[in-house]
Amino acid sequence: MITGLIITYNEIKHIKEVIENISFVDELIIVDSFSTDGTVEIIKSYPNVKLFQRKFDDFTSQRNFALSLAQNNWILFIDADERVTPELEQEILFTTQNKNSKSAYYFYRKFMFKDKPLHFSGWQTDKNFRLFKKEDCSYIRERLVHETLQVNGEIGVLKHKLIHYSYDDYSKYRKKMMSYGKLRAKELFLKGEKFNILKLIFKPIYKFLYDYIIRLGFLDGKKGIIICYLNALSVYARYPELKKLNQTN
Repeated sequence: MITGLIITYNEIKHIKEVIENISFVDELIIVDSFSTDGTVEIIKSYPNVKLFQRKFDDFTSQRNFALSLAQNNWILFIDADERVTPELEQEILFTTQNKNSKSAYYFYRKFMFKDKPLHFSGWQTDKNFRLFKKEDCSYIRERLVHETLQVNGEIGVLKHKLIHYSYDDYSKYRKKMMSYGKLRAKELFLKGEKFNILKLIFKPIYKFLYDYIIRLGFLDGKKGIIICYLNALSVYARYPELKKLNQTN
């Protein structure tokens, strides 16, 4: 038995498709952060979906709350902009029915720039835990963004990729990257890190050059320039926010 988990905020573009995409799960729970764009109304139109609403503090808190609601041991935790292919669905079902399955599984993801795949720019090895046993796993509280699953047991990797429709348009992706950067600043602040002007200057430059040159972003053409720039912008956003946190606390 599998519980599907999704956390949402203003996902009207994706919510209908993702609900139908993982209709093979035995229980589907969505935790929404009080969406205002009609996402909740669409969720409510599916009688088999369990909807909960909770104020968003950070990604880890939201995920752990969703995890606490699951009735089944096997968890499929995906984002609203991710899609399971038919091949991956069969692999998931086979894995959860196998008595020798491991505690958690990484999914490699295929990054979609609008409707076309991005092959490089640092995303070619992107992977996340998406399938795991509740009894063996929880999200590390100290990680507020790019949340990390703590696994007490063996780890595996599924063969087929998850499709990730991450980039809809420039302004939305930029907003998301800035938000990630500010949450990362909060992580650094809680660890006691102080604002450093040299990091503000050099870390974003390093991030762009690393993704664009070392991680072959230039092979993605114009798409690569855009993604590498926005990923570097997320790194830049950490430091003005960290400075503000240092000054106000």
